[in-house]
Amino acid sequence: MNSADSAAEQDSTRLRAQLDTLTTEAFRPELAEIDRLGTLDIARLMNAEDAAVPAAVAGRLPQIAAAIDAISARMSRGGRLVYAGAGTAGRLGVLDASECPPTFNTRPEQVVGVIAGGPEAVVSSVEGAEDSAELAARDLDRLGIGPDDTVIGVSASGRTPYAVGAVEYARRRGALTVGLSCNTGSALAAAADHGIEVVVGPELLTGSTRLKAGTAQKLVLNMISTITMIRLGKTFGNLMVDVRASNDKLRARSRRIVFLATGASDERIESALAATDGEVKNAILTILGGVDAPTAGKLLGEANGHLRAALDAAAR
Repeated sequence: MNSADSAAEQDSTRLRAQLDTLTTEAFRPELAEIDRLGTLDIARLMNAEDAAVPAAVAGRLPQIAAAIDAISARMSRGGRLVYAGAGTAGRLGVLDASECPPTFNTRPEQVVGVIAGGPEAVVSSVEGAEDSAELAARDLDRLGIGPDDTVIGVSASGRTPYAVGAVEYARRRGALTVGLSCNTGSALAAAADHGIEVVVGPELLTGSTRLKAGTAQKLVLNMISTITMIRLGKTFGNLMVDVRASNDKLRARSRRIVFLATGASDERIESALAATDGEVKNAILTILGGVDAPTAGKLLGEANGHLRAALDAAAR
């Protein structure tokens, strides 16, 4: 055996030893004959497994809330939110980022998902990309990560070099960092300013962390982006008043949101939306605040986009 083969074998042995210590990789002998069960029985098992995920997330709500407050403070200064991960974790970050522009009218560069292996890795496996911390550093360097930004490393195992490397690089650049994993004592949480470890236990299929771990990560990312946007004034109550009307469904939703916020007639709503170029928040302000469209835009600008504050200013 040559030295290269020997080194590769040592690396493989070391990785296997690491995996043996991870809750997410644990083997469950009680499920060893799951393939012999009926389809309905397997479905019941999976459903029962998934039911435990929200409780695991609930146990980390204080850490999640603290991270959101810190993220909101940075984003209110113009910072960006960047998710970084590999495989399923990376895809979940890309998904969450891609849903922010139509839901909250964020700029495409305001919430970004970075995945090991690049865009191709969203739909297919890019072998070896997750093992490179240097690749993560290069990806974030291209974004020009700085002190007002937040980088969230996402990794079920909490040991993925790409996610850990992204957090370590971002921290060196002065950015806020969050490490989201599904194992305790993870390298990812240790590297981050805010460590969030949602331990959901071993998977139904050994090591298939797209299951409970993926569900837990999706729930936490939903919380982070949604509550951050609430803190930034992207909602009015529970209405998505910064929704971007880019298709017929969203245009209909925009009209409905204005109605739910104001109770105005269809004619008044159409007039307000036309005057404000379809901006829902501005349209609501013209109706409830009794101001014209230019004044609504000015008041919202002075209130940093917070509709309640703009309404208070209109009433003075």
